[in-house]
Amino acid sequence: MAKKKEETKEVKETKTKKETKKTNEHLVEVRIEGKEWEAALDKAFAKKQKTVKVDGFRPGKVPRSVFEKKFGKEALYLEAADEVVPEAYMKAMADSKLEPIVQPDVNLKDLSADGVTYEFKITTKPEVVIKKYKGLGIKPEKVEVTDEEIDHEIGHLLERYTELVAKDGKVEDGNVAIIDFEGFDNGVAFPGGKGENYSLEIGSHTFIPGFEEQVIGMKVGEEKDLHVTFPEDYGAKELAGKEVVFKVKVNEIKEKKARELDEDFFEDLAIDDVHDEKSLREHMKEHIAAEKEVDVENKYVDELLEAVAKNVEVDIPEALVQQEVDRLMGRFEEQMRMQGISLEVYYQFSGTDEKALRSQMETEAFKNVLYRTMLDEIAVLEKVEVTEEEIKKETEELAERYQMKKDEFLKQFGGEEFIKYDLEVRKTIDLLKEYNK
Repeated sequence: MAKKKEETKEVKETKTKKETKKTNEHLVEVRIEGKEWEAALDKAFAKKQKTVKVDGFRPGKVPRSVFEKKFGKEALYLEAADEVVPEAYMKAMADSKLEPIVQPDVNLKDLSADGVTYEFKITTKPEVVIKKYKGLGIKPEKVEVTDEEIDHEIGHLLERYTELVAKDGKVEDGNVAIIDFEGFDNGVAFPGGKGENYSLEIGSHTFIPGFEEQVIGMKVGEEKDLHVTFPEDYGAKELAGKEVVFKVKVNEIKEKKARELDEDFFEDLAIDDVHDEKSLREHMKEHIAAEKEVDVENKYVDELLEAVAKNVEVDIPEALVQQEVDRLMGRFEEQMRMQGISLEVYYQFSGTDEKALRSQMETEAFKNVLYRTMLDEIAVLEKVEVTEEEIKKETEELAERYQMKKDEFLKQFGGEEFIKYDLEVRKTIDLLKEYNK
């Protein structure tokens, strides 16, 4: 039977390119048919042939005619459709001449013996209109250090150097109990409810209500069943409001030993030119001032960007916000991992879940994307440029700071493009500060 005329085309021309409600979101349709579709069906059958079982035929030897008679040609459509997604995407990019800033959404619109039609939602860089970014009247605060602040920091320092000393007797409020624990719901252990040699400070309220209170009074080596009830609004719905049992064993009890500003303390402190209370206060004053300068600078820049944002017209793509949420989630997970806590355990004992945590991060993510978008536009308006020499110098300094070889540093931190972009942002922020003195 002769093939239809249109099937002689390898890839049908893109027929649809239209805007969504947001001007930076574009819908592009691509159809794959003819020889390309037949080739995709051939590849789909080759994959199916390796695993399909048909009586009377060895594995991998089932003829295509037998396969299609038994399972229908339709059994190959989805496999073939997956096969041509990359080709369809490249076609969408070539025909639309769009530059996506995030991975496009893909929607399968039509699938049949004749071919497949995909719709790609392509998000491009949003148009930005900045009405004003000079003379905003934002000034940095002056840095001052009070005696009360010095006293407060020295108190923190003494607390930080507080020694944890093993003690006999029973667990008391303020002690650190080193415990093994495992949670059970109706006798069945639940995920994220187990820990070994966990340092639990009694009174920190890091565990669910009622847990720490029942550890008080336990002795080293003692095992005890703790009956606690998860809050009704607990993040893990399968545990919300439930009464569970934690089997707990105390391995060790430690208590805090307060420190004083004596000779032993200054030896442990081991700070150059700090040997008594007077020199410590001078050192702390410099330390506090340096920290305050960083805080004041960060606050100043944030206030500048917030003021610019009030004079900006831009439609931030939701896909870009969610991409930033993914980045923040990854950073948070890494921070938890460095503390020896998995996200699953964090969700269990914080009474939240992934959806709630992502929701909490959306405000920060939106602000980050908005500020980056603004700064990118100001960099264009001001013709901000970064030289190869500046990139080289910055790379060498950062590699030395992180004690890494230059090539290794670039590989782990995103390459020279990352360095270049970071320098562009910093130069643009410096311009903003200069324009708003």
